[in-house]
Amino acid sequence: MTAPIGVLALQGDFREHRQTLAKIGVDSIEVRTLADLTASSGLIIPGGESTVMQKLALAYDLFQPIKDALKAGLPAFGTCAGLIMLADEILDGIAGQSGFGGLDVSVRRNAFGNQLDSFEVDLEFKGVVGSPVHAAFIRAPIVERVGPEVEVLSTLGDGRIVGVRQKNLMGISFHPEVTDETRIHELFVSMVGA
Repeated sequence: MTAPIGVLALQGDFREHRQTLAKIGVDSIEVRTLADLTASSGLIIPGGESTVMQKLALAYDLFQPIKDALKAGLPAFGTCAGLIMLADEILDGIAGQSGFGGLDVSVRRNAFGNQLDSFEVDLEFKGVVGSPVHAAFIRAPIVERVGPEVEVLSTLGDGRIVGVRQKNLMGISFHPEVTDETRIHELFVSMVGA
């Protein structure tokens, strides 16, 4: 893979994603302009605040270009707020809230309550070999509906969906970049390589 993986760097924990990519030997760039987006072989949409991310993407004239790039097949990986940004339906969004879309799922924001209700748990994750994935949930969304073409990659013990993939897009509810978990980023890099 020659072109670096882009990390949307408008808001949220984009630095941690770049550190995770560096750990696995993958070049990355911060995406703030159309030129950055065009130079990227894939796009990571980090955790943060989905409503702020939408406003900033519009302000930086990136909203429609990202939407178009995803539709055209650019591989993308969204974590937490990034999952919300990739979802076709946000069940409890504020008025006027929308994301880039592309994943035929319905998500509920802050499904686990506030920051104080954050937790960590070990999960089985399809496509990741070895020990379970150690996942940190911080004001995390949950996937409440999946379309017919969406593959469920991971669920909590009670069956709630926290990891999905559809064609070139993958979204998860949790933050692997804060628990030293590199295998989901490796899975995304293999999606980009394919």
